[in-house]
Amino acid sequence: MEKNNNLTEILKHFNISISPDSYGNGHINDTYIVKTNPGYILQRINTNVFKDPVSVMENIKAVTEHLRAKILAAGGNPERETLNLIDTIDGKPYYVDDNGDYYRMYIFIEGAKSYDIVENPRQLYNAAKSFGNFQNMLSDFPAENLHEVIPNFHNTVSRYADFKKSVEDDVAGRAELVKDEIKFVLDREPDASVVVNDIENGKIPLRVTHNDTKLNNVLLDSVSGEGICVIDLDTVMPGSLLYDFGDALRFGGSSGAEDERNLDNIWFDLEKYEYFTKGFIETLPSITARELELLPFSVKLMTLECGSRFLADYLNGDVYFKTHCEDHNIVRARTQFKLVADIENKMDEMNAITMRIYNGIYR
Repeated sequence: MEKNNNLTEILKHFNISISPDSYGNGHINDTYIVKTNPGYILQRINTNVFKDPVSVMENIKAVTEHLRAKILAAGGNPERETLNLIDTIDGKPYYVDDNGDYYRMYIFIEGAKSYDIVENPRQLYNAAKSFGNFQNMLSDFPAENLHEVIPNFHNTVSRYADFKKSVEDDVAGRAELVKDEIKFVLDREPDASVVVNDIENGKIPLRVTHNDTKLNNVLLDSVSGEGICVIDLDTVMPGSLLYDFGDALRFGGSSGAEDERNLDNIWFDLEKYEYFTKGFIETLPSITARELELLPFSVKLMTLECGSRFLADYLNGDVYFKTHCEDHNIVRARTQFKLVADIENKMDEMNAITMRIYNGIYR
């Protein structure tokens, strides 16, 4: 974290003369609050994660300007319903200091908060409405114009190739210990190509994808609890809404923590699935028939992808994900695979829930 006097100098480039305070508990970027009226959020972009911060900022600027226009046209409040970048005195959406660090500033959204864990299913419903509305407002945005800031982020075919290489190389000498888990992933390789092929063949549209649809990336109104604004747009890229839907429920639909050791405590919660799916579909009239059909499958796919990444990192010697013990990544992988197996058992029910919700809204 920078000293406040350095940050005060940086803020002058945004035409602000006040010292900021540290804010939030994000794991990627350094975040500060500027307590003025209105308030502002200052962030230092983590260039170890985002190697091309200019592309990140170009994506964010293009998407938020599109959202702002849509919100205004609908009679909404764009100061509250989307992130709003503040330009520097040089007219740029970011400032680069003498050390090569990149900073950006947003208007602070008052009267709202985010939650790290699901306290009640209604929160999932309200978050899902925000994610669905985000997708719907961007359904006419030319997604191919966005930069791919993390190449192949949800390209499951590419992820499988990476996984198989980690098994073959076995750099940490652990493959013999996890033969069952390796087989679990390899047995499901045909799943990897479904969404990727459908995008390539035009069966599902290329869309703007958030790529980090956890509950804490939606601001909920402090009084009503309704979703206000989707935040943390660093990973906005071209992709499929199935990635966002599936990943949201990989996390939000689980009965337990990502690193729960007792697998008896892990299952996929159909009540949470129903709440999230209802909110998502309600605000997404632009969803296509094929996307609708693949919603339940996408939860399995994104959970399998995540588990395979944990397992690959375990085989590679724990070089990507932060771990707190030697078996942390394999514990995480087993949790994801338990969810995958449970999702497979409940797929018919998930399909039925999805169609009942859709027909109840649109037919």
